Amino acid sequence: MFPDYKRYGVMWMARKPLASAYDMSGAFNNVSLTLTQGANEQDVIDRLDDILKDYGGIGAYARKDQLSNRFLSEELKQQKTIATIFPIIFFGVAAFLLNVVVSRLISLQREQIAGLKAFGYSDFDVGLHYTKLVLMIVSLGIVIGIVAGIKMGQGMSNIYMTLYSLPFMTYVLKPQVIVTAALISMSVVRSAARLPPAQAMRPEPPAIYHSTLVEKLGLQHWFSQPSRMILRHIERRPLKSLLTTLGISMACGTMMTGGFQEGAINHMVEVQFGMSRTGDLTVIYTEPTSARSLYSLQSLQGVEHAEAFRYVPVNLRFEHRSYRTAVSGIPPRGELMRLLDANLTIIDVPEHGVILTDYLAELLQIRPGDMLTLEVLEGQRPTVQVPVVGTAKEYLGVSAYMQRSSLNRLLKEGEAITGAWLSVDDRYQKEVYAELKGMPRIAGVVEQKSAIRAFYDTIAESVLFFTFISTLLGGSIAFGVIYNSMRIALSERNRELDSLRVLGFQRGEVAYILLGELALLTLVAIPLGLLLGYGLCAFMAFQFDTDLYRIPLVLGINVYAFAALVVIASSIISAIMIWRNLAHLDMVAVLKTKE
Repeated sequence: MFPDYKRYGVMWMARKPLASAYDMSGAFNNVSLTLTQGANEQDVIDRLDDILKDYGGIGAYARKDQLSNRFLSEELKQQKTIATIFPIIFFGVAAFLLNVVVSRLISLQREQIAGLKAFGYSDFDVGLHYTKLVLMIVSLGIVIGIVAGIKMGQGMSNIYMTLYSLPFMTYVLKPQVIVTAALISMSVVRSAARLPPAQAMRPEPPAIYHSTLVEKLGLQHWFSQPSRMILRHIERRPLKSLLTTLGISMACGTMMTGGFQEGAINHMVEVQFGMSRTGDLTVIYTEPTSARSLYSLQSLQGVEHAEAFRYVPVNLRFEHRSYRTAVSGIPPRGELMRLLDANLTIIDVPEHGVILTDYLAELLQIRPGDMLTLEVLEGQRPTVQVPVVGTAKEYLGVSAYMQRSSLNRLLKEGEAITGAWLSVDDRYQKEVYAELKGMPRIAGVVEQKSAIRAFYDTIAESVLFFTFISTLLGGSIAFGVIYNSMRIALSERNRELDSLRVLGFQRGEVAYILLGELALLTLVAIPLGLLLGYGLCAFMAFQFDTDLYRIPLVLGINVYAFAALVVIASSIISAIMIWRNLAHLDMVAVLKTKE
């Protein structure tokens, strides 16, 4: 699970000299097969198991179940989920912004559209004009997006090449996304083509205002006149206000996903290796060995505590469901290996029965009290039944646990162990590791701290990259929605704001009316966005659940705070930019109007 490139590697050499070196000419311990077209995979696996059973075979499996292939396939499945969610959010907001901008532009150019139609231009001609405008905007965005997308795609490919030691990974740009974005964006031009000439020649009808909900409830005395103007304008255009709020909330929710992944990984490692498996070294034997070998490990200078375990590969069956994993025999009330329940409370391993990880119990649809069949895949290969006495919480892998002595009795063997967990003084850890590597019958030694550190070094780049992308998308969505909404509101209400200045309103009061509306929508959008972000993170955690690992839904206060602060910062920056425009309101033009 955790790559440790300093202490572990895979070497390849020709089969014949390797067989000669170990005096095993003509022997093999692994075999890979290719199937003929039309062959039934499961039938071949069943036949192989029957043939190799007497030779110590522990069971054949398909390529889709091979561990490395599973990890890579699940990672690509996660990326597919992310690549589905984010474009939907981003394109939805982009289509909304483009629709609002072009619709407002068409509204401002009513007289020009009327003139063109009066001179004989058809609906198609007018629509084509605005189509070209949208295409120009979309084309510019496409060029920028393609360049940025290629760079980020290549960066992601390089990260996966490093993470999975792939020889190459080619980034492929699919044109479907570009075509979809262009088609969605161009749908807004229909409003221009459908505007009749006579209607276009008339000024835009004045807005019709009604009593607001606040006024109907008799609460208007609690609000100042500018505040009531803000509420009245929001109620007059509820759809636009709703879409603006949704756009800001989507931005807030998008930014939460980056912090969620980082926090979830930290929580997984803390629970799995800070609370459950706390040993410094894991020693794995080449074959089951007498428990007396634990004394030789305990005698090494620097070893503070040692606990032996028995690892047995099994095929678990309950009713018609089965799963191939292992049963681990662990000591009761151990210090280096503790089972935890859903509340992360330590579970005592009972003398009789088996404890399953919660996800394995879900896969088998088994509950405490049911009898579980264990088909042992080593030694005499007995088939036994044991009761399920509980479930344990684990985020990495799935397994079954029993007391080691109970597992030994079940297999009718003596005090056999497969390995041991060691707690080692930090001052002697290197020396202990070197001595263990030189001992006979020890197949491998895993140093937990180095493995976890290597794991963090490996995934840090991918996590930071994902966090950067989600923050960039969320920040750009928030700024785009808020700033464009303010610009369009200023354009729509320009004459109204000029009139207020003529009537004696101060610049700050006018700014309050304009910016207060967006501030109110932003304040409403933030808690909605946090709720949406929680749901988005919960959906991602659900989609990422597999028997290889589960992503816990862990959202700290820092995740919520960061998402909210980015939205607030985008609002403040947009407000500052709009504030400068309010200094240039043309009050003279208002005094010249005929009305």
